[in-house]
Amino acid sequence: MVEPRVWVAGEIAFLASNSPLAQEARADLISRYGECSFETASIVVALGGDGFMLETIHRVLTRGLPVYGMNRGSVGFLMNAYSADDLLDRLTKAQAAVLHPLRMNAVTVTGQREEALAFNEVSLLRQLRQASKIRITIDGRVRLAELSCDGVLISTPAGSTAYNLSAHGPIVPLSANLFPLTPISSFRPRRWRGALLPSSARVLFEVLEVDKRPTAAVADFTEVRDVVSVSVREDRDVSVTVLFDPDQGLSERIIAEQFTV
Repeated sequence: MVEPRVWVAGEIAFLASNSPLAQEARADLISRYGECSFETASIVVALGGDGFMLETIHRVLTRGLPVYGMNRGSVGFLMNAYSADDLLDRLTKAQAAVLHPLRMNAVTVTGQREEALAFNEVSLLRQLRQASKIRITIDGRVRLAELSCDGVLISTPAGSTAYNLSAHGPIVPLSANLFPLTPISSFRPRRWRGALLPSSARVLFEVLEVDKRPTAAVADFTEVRDVVSVSVREDRDVSVTVLFDPDQGLSERIIAEQFTV
């Protein structure tokens, strides 16, 4: 958790996506508040959309820096409203949300092992025209012997408003300690809508008929092709702090999203 403190000019690293809008905002902010390298910064201001915010979150893990995002992209669910004015005051008053990722361990058909972190979701997706067939085991017990689908995902609460929501999964409050397990275009069982799992759950996905039905696994923006098995669990030893303007915290945004028409 970030201790309340007064932020000053010269200790902020401004990172921006490649879009002209984000780059223009970065130049303006640097002219007002000074430029600090990522390597020496105490805080990061990310300029772009949710995708860039996700990239920034992964980048700061090695340094443990808090991230304050401002929307210079499209949706901006993880971002604050953009304004170049009064930035230091906004940073000082910002509320912190501490996020823990999912850790994915994937094994490919060649026996290669790949590991990655996901702050939004881990998803399995069919690679070709054939539907994937996936066995789902939770805490050592087979819960679904065969799911025929375009894919399946497990989401963090913070990510439950992203791909999970688009796949008709439930939105989960940040404090709920629950992970949505959501099918993507489920064919059999046709009416299976998914499940809510405790955050302590250990999930194993096993791909059936791997030669006929190649399947990829994706953890945020890390993709592993031709997987045979994927295990997923929450990693409480890893965390990142994201800052939000007062009364616009992540918990409030997740609740408000459920009443969006």
